[in-house]
Amino acid sequence: MRLIISLAALFLSIILLQLASGGVGPLDALTGIEKGFSKGQIGVLGSSHFFGFFIGCWWAPRVMGTVGHSRAFAVFSSMGAIGMLGHTLLVDPVAWAIMRIASGICVAGCYTVIEAWLQAKATNENRGRTMGVYRFVDISASLGAQIMIGALANVEIYIAYNLLTLFFCASLLPLALTKASPPVTKSAPRLRPLLALNRSPLAVSAVVVTGITSAAYRMVGPIYGSELGMNASQIGLFLAGYVAGGAISQYPSGWLADKFDRRWVIIGFSVASLAACTISLFALSLDQVIVASCLFGFITVPIYSIATAHAHDFAAPDERVELSAALLFYFAIGAIISPVAASLLIETFGTESFFIFIAIAHLILATVGGFRMLKGSIADAKTPYIYSPRTSFLIGRLTKKLRDPETSKKP
Repeated sequence: MRLIISLAALFLSIILLQLASGGVGPLDALTGIEKGFSKGQIGVLGSSHFFGFFIGCWWAPRVMGTVGHSRAFAVFSSMGAIGMLGHTLLVDPVAWAIMRIASGICVAGCYTVIEAWLQAKATNENRGRTMGVYRFVDISASLGAQIMIGALANVEIYIAYNLLTLFFCASLLPLALTKASPPVTKSAPRLRPLLALNRSPLAVSAVVVTGITSAAYRMVGPIYGSELGMNASQIGLFLAGYVAGGAISQYPSGWLADKFDRRWVIIGFSVASLAACTISLFALSLDQVIVASCLFGFITVPIYSIATAHAHDFAAPDERVELSAALLFYFAIGAIISPVAASLLIETFGTESFFIFIAIAHLILATVGGFRMLKGSIADAKTPYIYSPRTSFLIGRLTKKLRDPETSKKP
């Protein structure tokens, strides 16, 4: 409890940051529809966010090493606030895309600072509890952001974006006022994409598909809901269902991943995703759509954590940080491509193409999984299943000792 209290400033910053960053994607989509943006233009906004996210993941450790944790957090939060305020000054899809790059850099940068701070403060004895609280705070705030969208979309544009700007600015206060000393900055992890491919091609395929799935649902889901005739509040519930389903599934999916061959578990979740896409296609009423959304999140969200656990089964302890960064790099690739592709498909072929696109991605993943069952080998030992947030390249440092509990006990 003492540790959690000491980290309260960090967790409060996470909540405020997630309320701001988790709300801007759906709000951009809903506002873009109202302002006459094409579906392809709205998709570009989502892709721009993840392009900025990738830049931020790479750049943030270097900024943090140059100016320190608190100043780096202030820099990145300011970028997010500037991007939000800019939405009210110039309503243009190209300008908004540039602003969304800034918001993506902000999210990656702020999470890099937070996770570096958590890594420095956590010990072997409390690391599991720290990650558990971190996960709960992050998911709860993300859920609140989706629900908040319904209320924000019904007010004037400048009020909605100003409120998100206030959240970005408020996220500065806890860290600025904390008396805790910032940790010593470590060097940034090298980005080695080939490391992940060499350790597990199946894990790389899975995280790319997870990027495709989650980015499409979060960034283009409001377009899909609008095409079905849902209002802003209902779209907020639709997106919240996805987040809630993913949160609920972490324990049972972790149990499966630890008990059975993780290749079979990935294949099983991919096949189940095809069923979830089919159910979503035929969901018509609001209740059916929300239930289908929960089911879809329950099945698809855990695939990233299962895939990262599978990749780490084949990695040495000194490769964990760079492997986590490489997997997040591949996730970003899928997330950058997905919103543009999904929105253009809806614009060209109709709403049905949204879930068909996601289903095809999971069908390819299941096929790759089957091929790896024939060609791949089984790991000598399993690492523990760990919920892996897709937040920054430093997440590997925070989870490294959880994956090697015996090694961390050695003097």
